[in-house]
Amino acid sequence: MNKSELITELASSNKINLKEAETVVNSFFDAIVEGLSNEERAELRGFGSFSVRKYGAYVGRNPKSGEAIPVKSKKMPIFKPGKELRAIVNQGLIDDDDDD
Repeated sequence: MNKSELITELASSNKINLKEAETVVNSFFDAIVEGLSNEERAELRGFGSFSVRKYGAYVGRNPKSGEAIPVKSKKMPIFKPGKELRAIVNQGLIDDDDDD
């Protein structure tokens, strides 16, 4: 599902127009992005949490030439799914693994 499909689904399931649904979705994402940019954590119980992980600088290698390349330190947004979301996604997969 992409962002426009999410907006359409929200609008139809809540009987609101597309413009209102778009405002809600954009506000939701903007709030999470702003929190992450301030290195805050966003937790949605049952769904998961978003956080920022810091990575230090290191020396990487060009896979073609083998040349050493310095890589700057960086911050990356991380999503960790919640227990309930993992259970829903994996529902039925436990039984499928026994067929091997």
